[in-house]
Amino acid sequence: MIKRIFTPIQMPFWWQDLLFAVPRIVCGYLLTSDFGAAKFGLPWSPADNNLKFFEVAFWFPNDVAEYGGIFAMFPAFFAWMGAFSEAVGGIFLLLGLLTRPFAVLIFITMFVAAFFQQMNQGVWNMLPAMGMMWVSLFYSILGSGRFGLDYIIAKKMIR
Repeated sequence: MIKRIFTPIQMPFWWQDLLFAVPRIVCGYLLTSDFGAAKFGLPWSPADNNLKFFEVAFWFPNDVAEYGGIFAMFPAFFAWMGAFSEAVGGIFLLLGLLTRPFAVLIFITMFVAAFFQQMNQGVWNMLPAMGMMWVSLFYSILGSGRFGLDYIIAKKMIR
């Protein structure tokens, strides 16, 4: 089971895997450096946000509670999970480490962002979350490819 999680699907040629890695690296970087860092305490979070390590921005649970339903019942939990999946999941996506599980977590978070947070703001506001959502769906199926840490770990596990 663990081996299946780590072993990515490889393209026939290395340059295809390189092209395949670009969206993963770019989306991972954007998630951790911008989307996640603004609402979750990381060493590179903006200093004026005053966030401690792994702390969620004070406004984010209130934002999540406005989605209604189960989100209103447990806003702190869902805010922490959403911010974690963006900030930490972005790091893992960038590195190609545990790509599939983190891609699933990012997919769920971006689905909620697109269809619960941004839907009333119009399609244009939904597009960033939807883009990340579709990219993460892609990587949840295929894994990191040849240019990720999952590939290195899988090769070591096979030996």
